[in-house]
Amino acid sequence: ELYRTQGRYGEAEPLSQRALSIRERTLGPKHPQTATVLNNLALVYNGLLRYREAEPLLLRALEIWEKKHGPQHPQVATCLNNLGEVYRGQGKYVQAEQYSRRALAIWEKAYGPNHPNVALALNNLGLTFVQQENWNQAEPLYQRSLAIAEKALGPAHPQVASTLNNLALVYDHENRDAEAERMYARALAISQRALGSNHPDVGAILQNYAQLLRKLERVTEASAMEAKADIIRRSHPETALPR
Repeated sequence: ELYRTQGRYGEAEPLSQRALSIRERTLGPKHPQTATVLNNLALVYNGLLRYREAEPLLLRALEIWEKKHGPQHPQVATCLNNLGEVYRGQGKYVQAEQYSRRALAIWEKAYGPNHPNVALALNNLGLTFVQQENWNQAEPLYQRSLAIAEKALGPAHPQVASTLNNLALVYDHENRDAEAERMYARALAISQRALGSNHPDVGAILQNYAQLLRKLERVTEASAMEAKADIIRRSHPETALPR
């Protein structure tokens, strides 16, 4: 999990596979702790863009947790949220929206409307709309997600940076360039400080920020950011930079 959060998916994969093998052998294939490792390994595959390998692991974990806790448990929502990410990565937007909305409803009921998990589900639901270029539906989701995350986690948390980046994408496509730039700049500063300058999330923000600067004909600044993003991309050859 440490390697995964650092974007070091190639190192995370064999450790998660070993953990799964041990859990299945000692606790059995239907144990809740086995489901936890299934979920974590699926997140590694998601980071590697190996969605077809991630999907069956998450479906197994979902079945285990629903049987153990019932369909309205927050742990079930975690798996639903991750399935939404996997389906979105495959371009299966109907399924992605369905699972993200289910996760959102469970977390809102369990934790209330201002919990970080609610912000996460809102952010992921917004991504489903962004990838369909449905900016009007994405924007209020991101705004609500940002307000919750800033209050619950503080203004310097990586989840805040992720939502800032995503909201900036919306403003960029709506030609609200000054607002987009402010958000990209904040997202970049937070991510570099929290995750380090070589993290894939930093590369994604640099890439998006550079696209805006090119539109504004600030070519020198854009080129410098693209060069930094390329260095990050080459240092993580096993995965593409997230959007």
